[in-house]
Amino acid sequence: MADLSEEQIRIRSYLQGQAARLSLADLVAKVLADSGQLRSAAESAEAVDITARPAEGEWSVNEVLNHVRDSCQSVNAGMLAAAFEGRHPAPVRDSIVPTRDVRRPLEWFAAIDSERKATFERLAALAGDEHLDIAWEHPFFGPLNWREWLLFTRIHDIDHARQLESIVAALKG
Repeated sequence: MADLSEEQIRIRSYLQGQAARLSLADLVAKVLADSGQLRSAAESAEAVDITARPAEGEWSVNEVLNHVRDSCQSVNAGMLAAAFEGRHPAPVRDSIVPTRDVRRPLEWFAAIDSERKATFERLAALAGDEHLDIAWEHPFFGPLNWREWLLFTRIHDIDHARQLESIVAALKG
């Protein structure tokens, strides 16, 4: 991995510090509370053509939400593998993956929310300190353990909520 920028170091430090300081229940609550921003952005995206890209090379609403869902599945599987089995998860990709699956924004959000809540329900059975020595590479922030990945989902949701808001604004003109 290349050297981290100052912003990447700042975010990585936040993830590591908060993940170590907060209880598992508090981490989950923080992620769930802030996922409301993604839901709100998905709601506002219901009013636009979800397959339209605001400009060449940019993502559509459908592509963004498909990416968030795919990322959610990958990160959740990784957290469960590390926390429960002490296994190194598969690498997480951070890219747009073409999909023929077109869903309304709130349908995408429901799939993300359902997947996430099922994972959080499983994690609730843990003490929260299991296999924290298992870390796997994040494309921008370096190796993170499962608690740090859990908190990362909050940042990921907020980032893509802002992206959706920008897309909606551009498409509405």
